[in-house]
Amino acid sequence: MRFRIIANSTGRRDRCSARLGIGACVTTFLFCCAQEAVALPLTPFRYEAQAHRHCPGDTVVWLDLRRGRYYLKGQSRYARGFDGSYVCRNEARDSGYRRSLLGLR
Repeated sequence: MRFRIIANSTGRRDRCSARLGIGACVTTFLFCCAQEAVALPLTPFRYEAQAHRHCPGDTVVWLDLRRGRYYLKGQSRYARGFDGSYVCRNEARDSGYRRSLLGLR
């Protein structure tokens, strides 16, 4: 990128970048700021036994889709609600869901 030196109203010299067209500026902005949307694999199950078969080496948790939290088996909201399902804990973490602290304090 080229730089040119100009004098501003106070007499100081500043470095300015060369002018780019509006299309080039927008393209650069979108290229730098755009994030690629990647769907992470999350396999929800209706029954706890199905989740245990799917992930035998992992802990099965109850995922509350509305709140974006998952609950462990001893917590009060485990397997409660109509908008949740059983999932593997590692899959829930990798998909961006957070652990609920209710019942663990």
